[in-house]
Amino acid sequence: MFIYSEKVLQIIRKIPRGKVLSYKEVARLAGSPNAYRAVGNILNSNRDFKNIPCHRVIRSDGKIGGYNRGEKMKRKILKSEGAI
Repeated sequence: MFIYSEKVLQIIRKIPRGKVLSYKEVARLAGSPNAYRAVGNILNSNRDFKNIPCHRVIRSDGKIGGYNRGEKMKRKILKSEGAI
């Protein structure tokens, strides 16, 4: 799981400001297309918000999805970045 976590975090670090990826897209890019729930679990434990912009990962249906600092905060950050 550690190796997979590192792959996921590397992908998240590369998402540019104003862009988003879905949990499913991140899982596919990390090499495990069906592991989108694992991606969510990995991001839920993120505490390095400055270097790992986990708020830039949303649900594949376009909804915001969860965020460990609250969905309201996630929406606010994404709006400030021009992603939504």
